[in-house]
Formats: sequence, C-alpha cells, structure tokens
Amino acid sequence: MTDQQADVVRARPHRLTIVCWALAVAVVVIFSVVAVLLGRPTTTVDPEVGPPFGLGDQIGMVFLGFLLAAGVLSLTRPRVVADAEQIKVRNVVGGVTVPWTLVRGVRFDRHSPWAAIELLDDELVSVLAVQAADKQRALDAVRGLRRLHAAAWEGKDLPS
Repeated sequence: MTDQQADVVRARPHRLTIVCWALAVAVVVIFSVVAVLLGRPTTTVDPEVGPPFGLGDQIGMVFLGFLLAAGVLSLTRPRVVADAEQIKVRNVVGGVTVPWTLVRGVRFDRHSPWAAIELLDDELVSVLAVQAADKQRALDAVRGLRRLHAAAWEGKDLPS
C-alpha cells in the first residue's frame, strides 16, 4: 500500500445497509406470498367469470415487491471518499465533490444522526455515510476526515 492509498478515507453506512437488505428481502417475500395467495380460488368465484385475480395480477404484485425493495435499497447509496485533495460525498439523492480548501471543518455533534462538513460559506453538507448508529466505524471515519482536513490546511490560516 502506498502512502497515497493510506491517506484515503472511505465510509458507508454499515448498520443501515444490513437493515435495508433484510427489509428488502422481507418485502419481496411478502409480496410474493400475496401474489401466490391472489391466485387461489375463493368461495365467491363465479365459474363463468373465473377467479377475481389472474396471472397478470400476480406478476404485478411480485413486480411491485421488487420495486419497493429497490426503493428501500436506495437508502444504502450514501458513500464518502476523501483523499488529501478533496472529499466526495454521495447521499441518497445527489452528491458533491469539494476540495479541502473550501471546507471549514468536519462536524459530528453529540446528538446528530450523521456527520456533516461545514463549508467556508457557512453551508453544511450532510454526510449520510457516517452515521451515529455505526458507533466506532463512524468515529474512525470522522477522525480520518478531520486528519485529512487538518493536513490540507497545514501551514495555512483557516478563515473563521
């Protein structure tokens, strides 16, 4: 591993990823079971009309289950990758790449659910990849981000 590779901080939500995958599987299973049950005849089936739900309805239910599962899995999208020059933050919707010279600091307040980077123009960018629920992983990521930020500002005056 080179020095440049060692100075890269990568993080993503760990606990949220586990919960989302379990929930996505549960959603697909539940919708698939409902789809199978839709095809069963009921006591009110008119022999001339057929069952109230057909194969198309069953396929639609399974498809809907996969669609909802994909929506749940989109919550696992957040990532952060930072090196000596910049920090790349990808949240659930959108992302941003910011050079360290535009970052005032890395915040992870005591009761905050996730970290944030504070920019020089007083804007806060949420870093959903670093979540308090991940405990030590989150602390390690924040320490790494702060180390990279301090190294980028070394020898320069940080605007207050």
